Amino acid sequence: MRMTLVPPLLRAGASALLALWLAACSTTTPPAAPASSSAVAPAVTARSGAKSEPATTSEPAAPAATPDARGSFADNPIVYFVVTDRFLDGNPANNNSYGRTRESKPEDDIGTFHGGDLAGLTTKINEGWFRELGVNGIWITAPYEQIHGWVVGGNKEFKHFAYHGYYALDYTLLDRNMGSEDELRALVKAAHAQGIRVIFDVVMNHPGYGDIRSLAEFIGPRTEKKVGVLWKGYEAATLRDYHSYIDYNDPAWLGWWGPDWIRSGLRGYTEGGRDDYTMQLAYLPDFKTEQTKPVDVPPFLKNKADTRVKALPNATVRDYLVTWLTQWVHDFGIDGFRCDTVKHVEPASWSALKQAGVAALADWKEHNPQLKIDDAPFWMTGEYWGQGIERTALYDAGFDNLINFKFQDSAEEALAKGGGIDAATLDKLFADYAKVLAQPANHNVLSYISSHDTKLFDRTRLIDAADVLLLAPGGVQIFYGDETARPTGPFTSGDKQQGTRSDMNWSSIDAAVLEHWRRLGQFRAHHVALARGAHSKLADSPYTFARVAADDKVVVAVGATGSGKIKVAGVFADGTTLRDAYTGSTAKVENGEVAIAPHARGVVLLEAAR
Repeated sequence: MRMTLVPPLLRAGASALLALWLAACSTTTPPAAPASSSAVAPAVTARSGAKSEPATTSEPAAPAATPDARGSFADNPIVYFVVTDRFLDGNPANNNSYGRTRESKPEDDIGTFHGGDLAGLTTKINEGWFRELGVNGIWITAPYEQIHGWVVGGNKEFKHFAYHGYYALDYTLLDRNMGSEDELRALVKAAHAQGIRVIFDVVMNHPGYGDIRSLAEFIGPRTEKKVGVLWKGYEAATLRDYHSYIDYNDPAWLGWWGPDWIRSGLRGYTEGGRDDYTMQLAYLPDFKTEQTKPVDVPPFLKNKADTRVKALPNATVRDYLVTWLTQWVHDFGIDGFRCDTVKHVEPASWSALKQAGVAALADWKEHNPQLKIDDAPFWMTGEYWGQGIERTALYDAGFDNLINFKFQDSAEEALAKGGGIDAATLDKLFADYAKVLAQPANHNVLSYISSHDTKLFDRTRLIDAADVLLLAPGGVQIFYGDETARPTGPFTSGDKQQGTRSDMNWSSIDAAVLEHWRRLGQFRAHHVALARGAHSKLADSPYTFARVAADDKVVVAVGATGSGKIKVAGVFADGTTLRDAYTGSTAKVENGEVAIAPHARGVVLLEAAR
């Protein structure tokens, strides 16, 4: 998540209510820090039915003709990032939770909850949507409870609800718009049965803004003129007068998160600092994760009857957050986290989160052996704005992987202006990446072409873009709708990124794009060599390259036409029968070449035939 900062409207505290979610993070790498020894004992009320569920069917076998050299998830992650609320409505009964409503005009509706939920994701898992793309991990937006109401979005342009999961209210409960705990269990069970890991987006830098609806529900006292910090009549607040209903000087603000927990600039609270770890991103309240002072339960949560939060003796802010977040791992078998705003939380907190996550997942697997995929440890990736493919000190703070922000622009540069790919540019990109990420590298990345924080890739070039992304070294992230040509949605001048989070285009899928992404995704899923193999160019025309790992090797041609021959010398020996995974055709190697008639899209995916 990246934020655009604007001047405060009233005083520093007032700005904490401006919803300006555009995107987070910067580029300076923080130094590594020693692992935290903070307490992580459970600080929530245990959920019933968290363990020992019935066994499910296993993942369907790969086609017999396809060699299986998948590699580990850490080596070959193919992660599908979905804004859950915008994907599929599987349970309409939860759509208006907490009194949330939609707007009639599309341009006004960009910041509301649209109905997508956990049940919708499970429906598509069971239908095989993700498996057919070769996906082995689904990153979902944070499903825990968000602020109940809306805040001012853009330049007073739209009502901004927390549909994206970045405005947390209660980390111990599912947001009702997302679904129930039984629905989360069903999602994890269905995903694991197909070898797909479930990854939560998590935020340790900040909770949500103080929105009018939540403030009215949880902060008192009620008097003739006010409800806590709100002036009477607050129910009628509009985009123009929202802040006039909030008294930012009222001492009742101490009944919110409390000054021991956050920096906010409100009366009685610490102002945000000027360094990466203590600043307030877009005037959001900043968690004091670095402090060693023990804290009590946040005041407003003591007034929240349904919370599972309970006091943890001698615990810091970090201890509480780590415990709340990893309880989801312990109770549901969540396989990993995508960590938001990594730059703005000290490395010791990420180390503590990773350690607790590893312990929690190991415990879940011990008690649910029939539901686990394998014995791989808890996995973490993170959003550090500007991060590329280099190994930085953050990998020593608990991260197995970091999001690669450099790939999107590089992918655009690798496309030829008239269509197809620029072979020289693409080969340099692949070669440079393989030098850093091929075996025996001990770190990895997630490269992407589209993002909720930046832009959607040119929707007319998604077949070419798939060649660049799904054949690239390292790990890859598919943003929902890149495989279907989901169009950009409405947005405002004050928040253009809202357009990247449009509803999934189930009724207007581009069949050709989808077919291409599925064929490449399946090939990638079965070949760790694409992610971790040494790269070498074999020919210029058609552009042909090899990737060779310890236990896997492939040859790929892009831009092939007619009935020409594909060079494989030095990779596959004469007499070897090869299969083109794109068309299913087979041929034997003769004189270092194979004669394969390529598909009209010009991609040939060669593997040893069984």
